[in-house]
Amino acid sequence: MFSRALGDDAELRPLEPWQAGEFTAYIDRVRDALKPWIPWAYSVVDEASARAFLQDYADRQAADTGRIFGLYVSGVLQGGIVYRAFNATQGVCEIGVWLSPEVRGRGLITLACRALIDWALNVRGMVRVEWLCDPRNEASIAAARRLGFTHEGTHRKAFHLDGEHRDVQVWAIVA
Repeated sequence: MFSRALGDDAELRPLEPWQAGEFTAYIDRVRDALKPWIPWAYSVVDEASARAFLQDYADRQAADTGRIFGLYVSGVLQGGIVYRAFNATQGVCEIGVWLSPEVRGRGLITLACRALIDWALNVRGMVRVEWLCDPRNEASIAAARRLGFTHEGTHRKAFHLDGEHRDVQVWAIVA
């Protein structure tokens, strides 16, 4: 019902627990493309776990500490964007993204992120928007650069995924 047009046939919409079946089907379709970079690609494995994941974000939205949005192309879920962390008191939030391989290269992440960054900085008064990514994720780094983020440093061995400790680059935009 609520959406933001991103161009020709793309739009950004909230993802909610009642969409767990659609979210599960999406993840099943693109799991292999997400697994190298996204921890929840391992844990969201059925409708129950998808509902719990989306409920966590519904609870975060209610508490004003996070939000999740689906990126739809021609009415089909093809990716998403989250405020993985949203701290209104500190004025700091973190954006995370993912996208189906078949719709990459169309600028959808850039358009959607610009909308979320603009809202965070200009409506909610955030002073810092962060972008965290694995240094090997070239597509994520390219998106951060396109959006005007500045690379601030790398946290070495900052998280564990798929049997290995991974580095995390920290990128940020400040107001």
